[in-house]
Amino acid sequence: MKRLALFRRIFRPLILLFFAVWQPLAFAASPQATAPLYRAVEDYLRAQTQGFPGKVSFRVTPLDARTQLSRCDAYEPFQPAGSSPWGKTTVGVRCLGPASWTLYLQAQVNVQSQYLAAARPLTAGQVIGENDFVVMNGNLGTLPATVLTSAEQAIGRTIKIGIAFGQPLRGDQLIASWAIQQGQTVKTVSRGSGFNVSSEGKALNNALEGQVIQVRTPSGQTVSGIARAGGVVEITY
Repeated sequence: MKRLALFRRIFRPLILLFFAVWQPLAFAASPQATAPLYRAVEDYLRAQTQGFPGKVSFRVTPLDARTQLSRCDAYEPFQPAGSSPWGKTTVGVRCLGPASWTLYLQAQVNVQSQYLAAARPLTAGQVIGENDFVVMNGNLGTLPATVLTSAEQAIGRTIKIGIAFGQPLRGDQLIASWAIQQGQTVKTVSRGSGFNVSSEGKALNNALEGQVIQVRTPSGQTVSGIARAGGVVEITY
């Protein structure tokens, strides 16, 4: 018993010191302790939002002060599947060492910029002109990520579904303008093994670039090809 007591008295402090040195230290989620964590998240969001239109700002929601985290010397921020750096979003952070943990932070990404809104009710099939929209200013972070921000993105495009007056214009509501329109005179380029022949014809239907289009040739024959920009139809034999 005396030997056991002696062993405990000598070695117990050494064992406690070993674990105090080698185990990762835990820290509370105070502003001072988590400052490097928040900086890593902000740097990540800053990189992800480069190229956004307008003025970008963001706010990361602090962790609960009672949260306990093991010491971390290197952080790896990431966005979970389905998340994007736009509006209210989630950013994950992995600790790369010496501890190993993952947590998730909430953030709000604001983008102050111009955007386009319908100047009047717009109907499906309508081609947008310069009088069909107005330029508004606001926080794009509260709008869908596909909102249009310049006239060039809208003019000449066709509306898929009706858009109410004052509603923001979105890219997913529009389709690209026709590369070739029905009745248009087109240039046909026929290619095959060892030959390349150009001619003219009349388009029999509308087509986007890359779509199949039918053309009536001067001889009255109907041929099919691929619509290209500039009123060109490629026919491959």
